[in-house]
Amino acid sequence: MSDKDAVILRLRKVEGQIKGIQKMVEEGKYCGDILIQISAARSALNNVSGIILENYLKNCMSQGQSTSPEEIEKLIDVMLKFTKQN
Repeated sequence: MSDKDAVILRLRKVEGQIKGIQKMVEEGKYCGDILIQISAARSALNNVSGIILENYLKNCMSQGQSTSPEEIEKLIDVMLKFTKQN
């Protein structure tokens, strides 16, 4: 399985989690249970983000394809936005 396929598979699982959360809300389930599921979906999405970032660093930055100061600044900007807590 390629990295792309693995990411797509994980994203489909997150999509299923989100649909499950929507159903829980529609059915009026206990708020604590909904929050736990939201936390699990957020964690799964963070894991996917980590895989994408790792692949970017390994395949682009480490091979010298995108190591200009501008590209490094773009990466820093993305990292800051990614890690920003809402």
